[in-house]
Amino acid sequence: MKVRVFPVIAALLALLVVAGCGGSSSSSGEPATVAPKGVPVFIEATIQPQGTLKEDVESLAKKVAGVNDLGEMIVSEAEKAANASGEPLDYEKEIQPWLGEQAGMYLESYDGNEFNGYGVAIEVTDSGAAEQFVEDHAKSEDGEEFEEGSYEGVDYVLNKHEETVVGVFDDFLVVAEDLKSFKAMVGASNGESLAEDANYDDATTSAPGGSIANVYVDVGGLIEESGGAIDPEAKNFLDTVGIKPEEATALASVLPGSDQLEIDVTSNLSGENPPSGDASKLLGELPAGSVAAIASAEFGNRFGEAIDQLDEHGIPGQIPPHELKKTMKAAGIDLEKLAASVGNLGVFAEGNSESNLGGAAIFEVKSATEAKNTVANVGLLLRATKTPGVTAISGKYSGFSVRNSDLGPKPLVVAAAGERVAVAYGLPAVAKALSSGGATLSGDATYKEAVSALGSTPISGFIDGPAALRLAKALVPADKKGGFDEARPYLSKIDYIAIGGGSAGERSTVKLIAGIK
Repeated sequence: MKVRVFPVIAALLALLVVAGCGGSSSSSGEPATVAPKGVPVFIEATIQPQGTLKEDVESLAKKVAGVNDLGEMIVSEAEKAANASGEPLDYEKEIQPWLGEQAGMYLESYDGNEFNGYGVAIEVTDSGAAEQFVEDHAKSEDGEEFEEGSYEGVDYVLNKHEETVVGVFDDFLVVAEDLKSFKAMVGASNGESLAEDANYDDATTSAPGGSIANVYVDVGGLIEESGGAIDPEAKNFLDTVGIKPEEATALASVLPGSDQLEIDVTSNLSGENPPSGDASKLLGELPAGSVAAIASAEFGNRFGEAIDQLDEHGIPGQIPPHELKKTMKAAGIDLEKLAASVGNLGVFAEGNSESNLGGAAIFEVKSATEAKNTVANVGLLLRATKTPGVTAISGKYSGFSVRNSDLGPKPLVVAAAGERVAVAYGLPAVAKALSSGGATLSGDATYKEAVSALGSTPISGFIDGPAALRLAKALVPADKKGGFDEARPYLSKIDYIAIGGGSAGERSTVKLIAGIK
């Protein structure tokens, strides 16, 4: 018994999500209008990009994968997949005349491990031609593989072997995992669709233009689908920083450029007060040659808020509520004063192998005296509690080091100099973190390109593509080398990754741009 219609459509779906196939069409519908309201994940993609978007997609395909004509390649692969199933397919005659620009897919019923239930909607420009396509291919040698039916006036074809359902309505060719999902999509088209969901509307209203795909995630919905289970310790941490995952949503948008790929993620996962400010100056002052570096503006404010929450709730089994601040103050560490003194945070990593891996976290502080005293008091507290491996350091920098076999061959060093405090892995990293006059990222040509790519968005993170690839090659376990070697030709095309962000209302935005050689 041969299944005929669904291998063809399955091959088409799998390849269409990669990129557009060329041709021309006019957009007439929104796939979210046939997705049930409240689904936790929804992916919408442009399957036939036009103009600049099409040119950018093809440019990236050529640079990253060496594909000269992406549309032709996708059509060829779709036809090969269909032929392999025993059913010839002529894309130009059978699909192109009715294929629209947009497609969407939803996932539902997440049980904590996997999704159960999905639906796909492919925009059509000629419903009659799309229906004829389904009818022509809904055949089996014995005539028993497919069953025709109708639900609320919508005709469908059911694959009795796989339970998959295909139908055409509201200018969409719809593929559903089963009849239940198909009926839900028909119901959505008559009202109560995802397009009318307030959470979806809030998340997608500010979606950037020019994206090839958008991925919507209802974080709270996923938690509810999985039984609402959040690890108690994780929940306590989220509470301390004011994050309510049960109410959170996120939207990731993919924006191709001729020589870069941008991913924008907006969410309300940051709580009621998303991070703001600009720490790009500190980032630019981190050491040149860093494999990766990030900076966070106004870190002290968020640290203070976290301390307040942690003090209020306590640490189960360790510190009772309202005792954290008092306990630390008795030890000579005023957490409130410390938080008020801290400004921006910067972190960098360097090295090309496990043996020379290093890095540091740098805290900018408002008072050099407070920074020096705090570091000294933390060192005294560790020695008073007889923490092994603690040694005071003096000279150009004041602080202490901790040696422990769990930390590897280098010590963890905490030191202060001027209005900076560094927590570093290895003494060389301390020198780079606290000294001035050395080469910095701001003078690096690749870093400047990353800053330029972000435009008006302040840069908050930077990864040197070639350096990161060298380090990854050295650190990847031997049993994982095969997969890494397969991906390396594509990863080698990444010149840099630039990260920036901002906030608007209760939603924060993170931009990630990969520069392509």
